[in-house]
Amino acid sequence: MRASLLQIDVNEDESVASRRLRVADLVRDQAGADLVVLPELWTTGAFAYEGFREHAEPLDGPTHEAMSKAAGDAGVWLHAGSVPELATTATGSGADLYNTSLVYSPAGELVAAYRKIHRFGFDQGEAVLMGAGTELVTVPLPETVLGLATCYDLRFPELFRGLIDAGAQTLVLSAGWPERRRAHWTLLAQARAVENQAYVLACGTAGTHAGVPQAGHSIVVDPWGEVLAEAGPGEEVLTVDFDPARVAATREQFPALKDRLLGLDTPAR
Repeated sequence: MRASLLQIDVNEDESVASRRLRVADLVRDQAGADLVVLPELWTTGAFAYEGFREHAEPLDGPTHEAMSKAAGDAGVWLHAGSVPELATTATGSGADLYNTSLVYSPAGELVAAYRKIHRFGFDQGEAVLMGAGTELVTVPLPETVLGLATCYDLRFPELFRGLIDAGAQTLVLSAGWPERRRAHWTLLAQARAVENQAYVLACGTAGTHAGVPQAGHSIVVDPWGEVLAEAGPGEEVLTVDFDPARVAATREQFPALKDRLLGLDTPAR
């Protein structure tokens, strides 16, 4: 199976509309890949909080139209990263903005949407401007089952355990991860692969937006925790061939997941 991770430079001098067209062409250029992955909030920049509402769009908005067409033209499964979603009606929480990832079939059909569960910001930025998702999302492909996560989710291993329990074999993470915490990015991507005996495909942004330099270094890790491919700091297309059958083989060869102990009682104080 061939995956292409598109590490997009979110340049503040480029308009959202221009970047959308450029990225759609980059997706089309990946014809021949099985899966294409984009980063988090590549239309606006993950730290450009002031642009979230300005550029928010419904699930059938302009990014959907461009990505649906590009996926169909290229004939690829497309994880189109995430967009600031403007919900058509407020949810029970009262939120109308979400950080939402979109996945398209090779026919250009929107087959899944994942609202980011763990919002970053510590009571500011994304954490207060956007609502939190409540549902884990998996996507069955012919060769593997994707489990979806976004950026800050990477720090919460219980989310990935939930995805594995739901059948995920390939964990796909779109991110806008800052350069100053790049060591954590690599470490956590490998940890999530090892502990879940799954592939991790983690695609980040390049460039600087809202004054925050991005880590880049998108990475693909196999179920043993070995790095199969890693990008540099700038805009780059990272393409890697991987064998989904290695997930089952790894879990059979080293069946650690069978030894999980669940429902442990909290020690009395």
